[in-house]
Amino acid sequence: MNTHKSEKFHAKTETVGSVCTVYLVGELDLSVAPDFRLVMEPLVGDTGLDLVINLKDLKYIDSTGIGILLSILKARHGMDVKFTVAEVPPQIQKLFDMTGISKFFASQENSH
Repeated sequence: MNTHKSEKFHAKTETVGSVCTVYLVGELDLSVAPDFRLVMEPLVGDTGLDLVINLKDLKYIDSTGIGILLSILKARHGMDVKFTVAEVPPQIQKLFDMTGISKFFASQENSH
């Protein structure tokens, strides 16, 4: 498992078989976007992996974070490989619903 940390945000990656799960913890906003992009860049283009973003421990996301998730979705869709957002906390789900992006994310309750 790899971990990338800042004071208010970190991402942990775990690969089991052909599924790579990225666990986001803390607050994903403009100030930590470069860290998140650094974690995601090698994973997004890996067509041999199903990619799951687990938001269970994410406390906050701003428009920059949402934009990154949408760019990952677009890239993965273009490669015809699986991308899922899992365990979305209620406050973040509400934001996704209000912005109209919920329908774009294949969601699942449990990642396994």
